Amino acid sequence: MMAVMTAQPPLPLTLEGARPVGTAAAIVEDDAGGRVFVHGNLAYAWDVDDAAARRFAAVSLMRIKAATQLEVAEAFAVTPATVRRWETRLAEAGVAGLLAERKGPKRKSKLTADTVAAIRQLREGGASYRAVGADIGVSQGSVRNALVLADDVTRTEEACPATTSDTPPEPEPEPEPGAGLVVDAGKDCSAVASGDPAVLGAVPVLADPVDRGAERALARFGLIASAPPVFTGCARAPLAGLLLALPALAATGLIEDAHATYGALPNGFYSLDTMLCESVFRALLGQARAEGAARIDPPALGRVLGLDRAPEVKTIRRKIGLLAEAGRAGDWIAAMARRHTQDRPEQTAVLYVDGHVRAYQGTRRIAKTHVPRLKFPAPATVETWVCDAAGDPLLVVMAEPAASLASELRRLIPDLRTAVGDDRRVLVGFDRGGWSPTLFADLDAAGFDTLTWRKGAATDIEEALFTECVHTDELGRTHTWRLADTEVALDIAEGPRKGEVFAMRQISLFDAAATRQMHILITRRDLPAAEIRYRMGARWRQENHYRYARIHFDLDSHDTYRAGDDDQTRMVPNPAKKPAYQQVEKARRALHLAETLRDRELLAASCPPPGLTTVVTNEMIDTINTDVHTAETVLDAALDAHQAIPARLPLSQVHPGQQVLDTETKLIHHAIRIAAFNTAQSLARAIVTGTGYTRGNDEAHTLIRTALAGSGDIIPDHDTLHIRLDPLPAPRHTAALDELCQVLNDTDTVYPGTGLNLRYSIKSHRSPRTNY
Repeated sequence: MMAVMTAQPPLPLTLEGARPVGTAAAIVEDDAGGRVFVHGNLAYAWDVDDAAARRFAAVSLMRIKAATQLEVAEAFAVTPATVRRWETRLAEAGVAGLLAERKGPKRKSKLTADTVAAIRQLREGGASYRAVGADIGVSQGSVRNALVLADDVTRTEEACPATTSDTPPEPEPEPEPGAGLVVDAGKDCSAVASGDPAVLGAVPVLADPVDRGAERALARFGLIASAPPVFTGCARAPLAGLLLALPALAATGLIEDAHATYGALPNGFYSLDTMLCESVFRALLGQARAEGAARIDPPALGRVLGLDRAPEVKTIRRKIGLLAEAGRAGDWIAAMARRHTQDRPEQTAVLYVDGHVRAYQGTRRIAKTHVPRLKFPAPATVETWVCDAAGDPLLVVMAEPAASLASELRRLIPDLRTAVGDDRRVLVGFDRGGWSPTLFADLDAAGFDTLTWRKGAATDIEEALFTECVHTDELGRTHTWRLADTEVALDIAEGPRKGEVFAMRQISLFDAAATRQMHILITRRDLPAAEIRYRMGARWRQENHYRYARIHFDLDSHDTYRAGDDDQTRMVPNPAKKPAYQQVEKARRALHLAETLRDRELLAASCPPPGLTTVVTNEMIDTINTDVHTAETVLDAALDAHQAIPARLPLSQVHPGQQVLDTETKLIHHAIRIAAFNTAQSLARAIVTGTGYTRGNDEAHTLIRTALAGSGDIIPDHDTLHIRLDPLPAPRHTAALDELCQVLNDTDTVYPGTGLNLRYSIKSHRSPRTNY
């Protein structure tokens, strides 16, 4: 009988007290240094102050596949990014690259006490970061650091006194029940707000708004005109960034001109100021339709309106319906256009006019028109928009169904003159849809200059006449073209000027890769050829407005489902005219074919083969001409039938029961969209021109949309409403908004319907922490 041997227990591979590094290694660190064991064998060791050997051990564990990067980082108490950096340094410079570098600045800082004081003084004087940096001789980042350093010192001395064993800290007062979390601006030294006044003190987070139940009860019976805005101190208020839009909104004249046009709304809880601010705020958040109010938190939007909650969808529709009943939306938009031209004369020196087709997909019987984006006719309404040189919308009118751009331009001449407000000549640009020599003469007689592309066949200009022309735009970019400057005379074939000739200046563009030359016509003769080419190309800014507004402001949405009967007496093209003309064209083609066959037969009869003689008689000629006479008879009959058909008929005989969508409500929403678009444009333009944000040309609009949707503190203080925004994720964005706040504070804007002056600031970022 064999004895059974007992198995010997395996020796432990991991020492007691060691931290595992994956499944194969372990690390031990104590006062003497550190050691790494791989499968129980000592592999690496270092002294307590030997950082290079410790880093070499960490990288080596990865290289021999003993542990993964994440496992090494966890065992060595660093981040994976730090381990990757060690590995890169070891590969590039060997063990010497793992030596610890001196922390902190490598040379003496330029931000001495005198320099910081000088920077602060220049900044308080209104100079931008870029100007301060150029004057002092430091970078813009150093200017920001100096201002933060100065604020930190001030806050630390005033709001964060040091406590010692001899001076025990004062106990903090306990918050009242229900007060919630409180943010103290004076005690938050790690997130100092630039320009925060000392009076701001502590405000509760997401404080409940003032109860407006009593006012709502009175408003239900029409006993009050409206509820005024009342603000409660609130920290971390969502959508507080929307208040950045108020200075630019005030410049559009939307609210002031609305009061001049409509007066006030009937007695109720929500005033005209509140409804217009709510509509613009909602549009800036990407919810321009009334239904968008259901997708925004009512209390959050109510806080920035100074109310307990924002209006509901049905309330918005009812209030807009009251304005539509007055039928004065056109006057409202015209008043805003006059204000726009007075405030921005340099931008309104050039006006671009274009038609915009808004397709309709409902069940109403709406007239069809050609939809360029769909490439085929469809039920749609046509609008005529006027924009300034920067592409900002100025004016919009509803066009007649199937009206041409030339006819709309002629109808717009009085409105354009009213918008300009004086007798100065303004350059009006449009595309080939407005081509009409008669219109060009009418615009010239009304005091407007014409800028458009030439339409139709034109003789190419000799290549020797082209010269290189250069233009520098408002952003400093240089554009170069090969242009030829000539004169042309256009024949006027209609209207009271029929038979006259209208002279224009022609700028031709040479492109070797193009199949034909492009020609620009203009009546101004003082502008350089390169600037004319640039102005013609800048018309695409209007197309950019259409696209941007469709995406962010629901430009093509149907803001109302109401429709009315179209004017049944309106004369419209007779649809029977087209098939009758097609019969005329068919008869002409048949006549042309008969004449061709006749000529062939006559040629054959009169030119017999050599050696033969042929006598052509009248009878033979009549036989050959028989088909021609028949074709001529058919053509005459088709012409008579075509001429007998009237070119236009009353709408009741062509499309009985045709309807048109409600234009008044649409124009009211367009006025709000114009104000919202121009508000966003003004803020983006202020980022580009009023701050040192180097990426402003590419990111200004995105930055503004992010800031408007951001949170912040709303702090009322006597006659001032302080808006202290939370910092954005990127420090450079926060710095740009800080400069924007200074620009907005200079406008001294008052919150609509109150006497509160708006003051803006933004909290700074916390100091970054770096792991080595």
